[in-house]
Amino acid sequence: MKLSRAAANRPKSGVRKMMELAWGRDDVVHLEVGEPGFPTPAHVRAAAQRAAEQGHTRYAPTPGLPELKEALTHKLRTVNRIQVPGSHQVVVSNGGANALFAVFGSVLDPGDSILIPDPGWSNFTMMANAFGARPKYYRLTAEGGYLPDPEQIAALIDDSTKAVVLNSPSNPLGSVIPRELAERLFEVCAEKDVWIISDECYDGIDFSGEFVSIGSLESEPQRVISVFSFSKVYAMTGWRIGYCALPSQVVDPVLTLLQPSVMCVNTPAQFAALAAITGPQDYLNEWREQYRENRDLVLNKISGSPFTAHVPDGGFYVWLSTGDCGLTSEEFTVKLLTDRRVALTPGTAFGAFGEGHVRLSLATSRDQLAEGIDRLLA
Repeated sequence: MKLSRAAANRPKSGVRKMMELAWGRDDVVHLEVGEPGFPTPAHVRAAAQRAAEQGHTRYAPTPGLPELKEALTHKLRTVNRIQVPGSHQVVVSNGGANALFAVFGSVLDPGDSILIPDPGWSNFTMMANAFGARPKYYRLTAEGGYLPDPEQIAALIDDSTKAVVLNSPSNPLGSVIPRELAERLFEVCAEKDVWIISDECYDGIDFSGEFVSIGSLESEPQRVISVFSFSKVYAMTGWRIGYCALPSQVVDPVLTLLQPSVMCVNTPAQFAALAAITGPQDYLNEWREQYRENRDLVLNKISGSPFTAHVPDGGFYVWLSTGDCGLTSEEFTVKLLTDRRVALTPGTAFGAFGEGHVRLSLATSRDQLAEGIDRLLA
């Protein structure tokens, strides 16, 4: 019996590979996981419990609960400045990844090319491959502040190119695209007539004050497809709630992929998300400040060591250069896990240009982070 050709050629996630190697080991300092160390807030958990007790356990509409969509529309307009005409252009998804997957499947045909950042989240490549599209990579470099170069992107776009993926704040780099650069990138994509798929799942974790949603550059969503998540910002990774702001012509194609794949998002979890987006927001500032302090702790500790780092402006990762250690990134992380019981993610999990680097997560306790860095430097 044969599998499909596509199944045989699907890459696996390098991020998940390292997580699985370190899974369940209490003696390991876990700095490999892209997951907030904070618990989901009590009022959010209580909202889900209350919804279940009140019988809200049946199917929800595929686009999402109307009251949640309305709240998200308000957030997109007031916080992200994306002028969504109405909640009919906001779709709730099973995490940000589910939204991205449905978007890729709605704009890509087999043989199309899509521009993806390298280093960048490996799932972008996996999603493109799933639909028979061809990933093309634009390189992010230390010299360029790990920011997209509009000229490079313009040169890579050809007649086969359907979309450009942007990710700000970036996973794994922590770089944040400022307004002036966002405007230049938008102009390039408009001139070349390609979609912009903007992954903004870390939108609430910006240290620089420079973050801008590229969708805010339009009077309403037309070219830009913006994807968000509750996972990172609200410490709700396991709840699997994401959402997207869509141009009108993309809404139905996205829904026709969500219907046969997930049908609808977990109903009590949607009530939890509603509580998160409409409830207190002050604690998000406290969390962001703790991530910033964790970042500064790492940068101070590695100062003068063989390791160097890009200073992240957002998200909760530090992109470390391993220097001239004589090992590949993957060999380095496996040896570090084996010899010093510290788990990091190899840079090559985020693309070929990640070689010579590792990703370190700041989303843990201060004591655990300090212990992990001490073991790394020992």
